[in-house]
Amino acid sequence: MIIRARGRHGFARSPCPIANALDVVGDKWTLLVVRDLLRGKRTYSELLASPERIPTNLLAERLERLERAELISSATYQERPVRYAYTLTDKGKALGDVLKAYVAWGNRYIPGTRTIREIEAPDA
Repeated sequence: MIIRARGRHGFARSPCPIANALDVVGDKWTLLVVRDLLRGKRTYSELLASPERIPTNLLAERLERLERAELISSATYQERPVRYAYTLTDKGKALGDVLKAYVAWGNRYIPGTRTIREIEAPDA
């Protein structure tokens, strides 16, 4: 699915790729969910346990948004109650390069930042 909005030029704001990418993944939580999926988390409870403590209603909404944008797919792994496992699509996995750029920028310009791996294994 190619995401297109309904503006004068077929886009919500402009044809700028940055503006359009931000319309999909530019909020406070979405890239953190993608980060966790890239690191191997798969279930709602695993995603909810991230250190940033995303509120449950926002996590549910972000997962729905990511699935509509074809960045993730979901599959039922339990019937009662129904529970889903989430995986990144190739389109979602491609955001890994974006996240690596964020890590490099944050490490360079925001003193004291550390990756989750560094936080979880400080002696490694």
